[in-house]
Amino acid sequence: MKALILAGGLGSRLRPFSHSMPKQLIPIANKPVLVHVIESLRELGATEVGVVVGDRGGKIAEALGTGAQFGVRLTYIPQEEPRGLAHGVAIARDFLGDDDFVMYLGDNMLTDGVQDIARDFLARRPAAQIVVHKVADPSEFGVAELDTEGRVLRLVEKPLEPCSDLAVTGVYFFTAAIHAAVAAIRPSARGELEITDAIQWLVERGADVQGRIYEGFWRDTGRVEDVLECNSELLKDLTSSVRGEVDAASELIGAVVIEPGARIIRSRLVGPVIVGAGSVVEDSSVGPSTTIGQDCELRSSVIEHSLVLEGAQVAGVGAVRGSVIGRQATVTSGLVPGWHRLLVGDHASVEVAA
Repeated sequence: MKALILAGGLGSRLRPFSHSMPKQLIPIANKPVLVHVIESLRELGATEVGVVVGDRGGKIAEALGTGAQFGVRLTYIPQEEPRGLAHGVAIARDFLGDDDFVMYLGDNMLTDGVQDIARDFLARRPAAQIVVHKVADPSEFGVAELDTEGRVLRLVEKPLEPCSDLAVTGVYFFTAAIHAAVAAIRPSARGELEITDAIQWLVERGADVQGRIYEGFWRDTGRVEDVLECNSELLKDLTSSVRGEVDAASELIGAVVIEPGARIIRSRLVGPVIVGAGSVVEDSSVGPSTTIGQDCELRSSVIEHSLVLEGAQVAGVGAVRGSVIGRQATVTSGLVPGWHRLLVGDHASVEVAA
């Protein structure tokens, strides 16, 4: 079984971070989302992986290389502009051939894995098999209606009146039957080739289309809130490992990872926490669900439930929570008490005390 990752999206909901990096490369638990996706695919036995990329494909290729370090072989498939998930399948036709394949959206996190669902697909080989998840507000998603045996009766994209509470996640399993469906459909009202339309085309022609419910943690990482929640979820399984330096005046509580070259000086860390290689935490308090990237500096500050990306500096700042601090960013205390000095880029979001 081959795999196809769709990583051509623009990531407008993740601005300003997506201005300088593809949204699929934002690190969660100090590992890019796409690496999490590739590792999930490798667990399914998929080692031939196509990656559909947009105008930032060069940065993705630079980060992932050939895929050899992840135990897979990557083939990059350029997409001139995002024109829908089914369009991604269409332009990957030469790579996919007539093989069965799993399609995975490059910003999706299903932390419990879908190995059982994959085995079921390979054993039964329906024309298509979708992975669905129960949600509170299905009107925000593609929605599937299943019969009692798990057969898909219909799919509707973001319905005003949902037929069920089963949202279509970003993982799909297909046989070569999907290619005829993709070739038959036309662009939707928003000008995209919708994969839900292609699957519905199969349903209407009597093909065997199955749905399987995934009950674990699922988020797409399209918003900052989702990135933070995914980081917290992944850190729940963290195992302590100290390969950097921790002085005698510091305290580590719970699961804490200190990567090589990192230094902890007169600080208190309450896990789960990761401190990236080469970073310095000095005279500071780091609370749960926090990931600090490589070569960061955190001095005289308090932070929790946050992401500090590579090369960022935080100094003299207390009570930082629920935040993402971008690469090479600098956050410091104001020179004049009671006043804030802000240098805020396009599409940024800043909250300050009233």
